[in-house]
Amino acid sequence: MSFRWLKRYMPRSLSGRATLILLLPVISVTLVVSVVSAQRLFEGVTVQMTTATAREILLILNDEDPEAEAAALEIAMRDLPRDDAPEAHQRRWYDVTGLLVIRNMERQVPGLLAVDLPDDNWVRLYVADGPEAVELQFDRRRVSASNPHQLIVNMVVTGAIMTIIAYLYLRNQLRPITRLARAAEAFGRGRIEEYRPSGANEVRAAGNAFLDMRARIERHIEQRTLMLSGVSHDLRTPLTRLRLSLSMLDDAEAEAMLRDVRDMERLLNEFLEFARGTAEGEMGAVDPVALVSDIVKECQRAGMAVELGAVEGEALGGVLPLREGAVRRAVENLVGNAVRYGNRAEVSVALTERSLRIRVEDDGPGIPAALREEAVKPFTRLEPARNQNKGSGVGLGLSIAMDVARAHGGSLRLGESARLGGLQADIVFAR
Repeated sequence: MSFRWLKRYMPRSLSGRATLILLLPVISVTLVVSVVSAQRLFEGVTVQMTTATAREILLILNDEDPEAEAAALEIAMRDLPRDDAPEAHQRRWYDVTGLLVIRNMERQVPGLLAVDLPDDNWVRLYVADGPEAVELQFDRRRVSASNPHQLIVNMVVTGAIMTIIAYLYLRNQLRPITRLARAAEAFGRGRIEEYRPSGANEVRAAGNAFLDMRARIERHIEQRTLMLSGVSHDLRTPLTRLRLSLSMLDDAEAEAMLRDVRDMERLLNEFLEFARGTAEGEMGAVDPVALVSDIVKECQRAGMAVELGAVEGEALGGVLPLREGAVRRAVENLVGNAVRYGNRAEVSVALTERSLRIRVEDDGPGIPAALREEAVKPFTRLEPARNQNKGSGVGLGLSIAMDVARAHGGSLRLGESARLGGLQADIVFAR
C-alpha cells in the first residue's frame, strides 16, 4: 500500500518531523486512555454504586417504618400525588454517568416511575406506592463518582506539560544539527562559517568529519593552485628567453615563432586561471547589476560585439555576497566564448527575491543538448578538427563558469537562446 499522498501533508523540516513523532504517541495514548480505560472505569464504578444504592432503596420501601429507615440511611423521603411525579426520566444531555444510573435503577427498583438528575448534587427517584407516589432524594455521590472529568483533565494537563518539556529538550538536541547544516550550506556557497561541534556523540562525530573534510578540500585547492602557479612561473622563464632570442631575428623569420610563443603564454594564463578557480578573493557585498554593466563596458572597449540586454528586478536593489573577481572571470569567459563562436552576444540580468540570474546569449551554432553535459568538463573542446583559428581556447571557459557558480551555491545552465538562436548560458545564484 502506497502512502506517497501522505508526504504532501507531512512537515519537511527535521524539527517539524521530530515534533510530530513526539506529539503523535502522546495524543494517541491520551485519547485511548480517556475514551476506553476511563469510560470503563467510571462505568464499572457507577454500576457498583448504583446497585448498592438501589438495595438501600428497596430496604426502605420494604421496611415497616420506611421513614425511620430512610432517615438512618440519609435519604429524604416524602409522599406526593402520583400525578405530581414526572412522566419521564430527566437528565442533562452531557450527563453520561446519569444514563447508567437511570438504566440500573430501572432494572433493580420495581415500580420506578422516573429518575430526575437536575444537577451534580442530587438524585430524585419517584416510585409508585399504590395510588400515590414516593419521592426519594439523596446525594449524587452515592451513585456515581464525583468530578469524573478530573482524570481526563489531569491527563491532558500532565501530557501538555511533559510535551513542552520534551519539546524544549528536543529543540536543544536539534540545534547542533541545524548549525552543522548551516555551516555546510555556507561552505557549499564558498563561505567559511565558524562552527564548533556540539550535541550528542553522533552529531559531534558528524561535525568533526565535516571539519576534516572542509580542511582537506581547502588544502587540496591550495596545493593545486600553488602547484600550477609554480609550473606556470617556471615555464614563463624559458618562454621569456625565447621571446628575447626571437626579437633579435628578422621579423619575417621570427613572426611564426613569436605567434607560437604568444599562444603558449596564453595557454599558460588559462591554466593558471583555471587553477585559481574560485579561491581568489574574499566574499563581499556586490551589486550584481553594476558588476554586469561594468563587465559589458569593458568587453565593448576590448572590441567585442556585446550588448547589455534586459535588467529585471533592478527595483529590488540590494547587494549579494559574491566573490567579485570570480564572478567577473566567469561572465567574461562566457562572453568570450559567445563572441568567439558567434557574431554578437547579449548579457541580461534577472534579480528576484530568491535568486540572481546572469544570462549570456549569442547567435552562434550553439551546443547540442546531448553534448551540454560534456561541454562543461575541463579541457573539453567540441570542434572535431580542433580548429585553433576558430576556437583558440583549451576548453576551460565553461568549466571555470561552472566552478564559480557551484562555489556560490548556484549552477550553470546551458540551453538554446530563443532571442538570438545560439547558445544560452545562465549562471544562477541563490540569494
